[in-house]
Amino acid sequence: MKITDVELIPVSTPLVKAFHMPGTEITHIHSIVLRITTDTGHVGIGDSGDTSTWYRGETPDSIAAMIEQHIAPRFLIGQNPLAIEKIVGQMDTFVRDNNQAKALVDFALHDLKGKVAGLPVYELLGGKTTDGSKQGWVAGAGSAEDLVAQAQSAIAAGFSLIKIKSGGDVDEDVRNVAAVREAIGDDMRLVIDINGFWNYDQALHTIRRMDRYNLYCVEQPLPHWDIEGLARLRERVGTPIFADESAQELHHLKEIIDRRAADGLFIKLQKAGGLVKAQRWLTLARLADLPVTSGCMIGSGLEASPSAHLMMSNQWASQFTHENLGPLIINNQFENAEQRITQDIARQVPVFRDGVLYANEGPGYGIDLNEEFIAANRTPGREIRHVRDESRLVLV
Repeated sequence: MKITDVELIPVSTPLVKAFHMPGTEITHIHSIVLRITTDTGHVGIGDSGDTSTWYRGETPDSIAAMIEQHIAPRFLIGQNPLAIEKIVGQMDTFVRDNNQAKALVDFALHDLKGKVAGLPVYELLGGKTTDGSKQGWVAGAGSAEDLVAQAQSAIAAGFSLIKIKSGGDVDEDVRNVAAVREAIGDDMRLVIDINGFWNYDQALHTIRRMDRYNLYCVEQPLPHWDIEGLARLRERVGTPIFADESAQELHHLKEIIDRRAADGLFIKLQKAGGLVKAQRWLTLARLADLPVTSGCMIGSGLEASPSAHLMMSNQWASQFTHENLGPLIINNQFENAEQRITQDIARQVPVFRDGVLYANEGPGYGIDLNEEFIAANRTPGREIRHVRDESRLVLV
């Protein structure tokens, strides 16, 4: 079996309601859908999810170009798609950074391998540890009234943790934390995510003001590069500190562990570089006895699927609450068991019920592409790219 075709499709999925972060309003998810085809007719698919120039430093154009011009011709075309470890190793050796592009390739290869084996991806990762992964709700930056309303709706829908985003003003952040804590009570876990936008002075004094509200954690209060600052900060505040943007490659995790710079970690599979590398990532977290939350890059049911399969199969990760909510955030709803999602890249969006995400059964991710939706939401001004095994083309 050999890979004969790599197809890259740019898609822009509109959000029902804009999602806000400091300095950012997300109205569309601009992603790349990857389709890998073999000489036996097997097809693997993946979705990059949203991109961010400040989070990963990648864009749909950079992902498509890296795969089209470098990864596909060197490591995919003509190669055995089942040799995922080998391909991941080659990408890491010869392509620096670009983890979201690498993750997209890894996602599609796992889908293909599951289809060849006739097994869901979670079976390739060790089988089920749990039937579904518990989810926390993530509210974008907004007014206290809006955050309280979202939190109350999410709790009513069964979510077991509430996270709010920083709005960029520390005084407003403190007021929002106070308002949400008062509304949801002391027993519900509450998180604020700073996305690395505070400096050390802001973080120290603001977290001390927030200590009284019994937060589960403050996520990434300092810039990604300041692991030493996270370590100093953690010793001087009462609220647990979790690392996200700082926790990317394995050597970053080792530094965080060695410096005792965090009480927990956030993983996104696109940040880690895919399922193969995420399993190594989780092993380090387990070794350090650090809890792990899996987030998402906000994407379709296809984007949500690799994490859904890994978080229900990996025993360490399965113990914790995750935030893999892309299809719900895009469609502005809290479940899809009753309110089915049809406007999605995936025809079979994984089910969210009572605050729990259930990975699809069926080979691979158990997903077919929604070709009509993809055609209607192609990114304007961007073309579909193909890389083919020219030796197999027949001129007629």
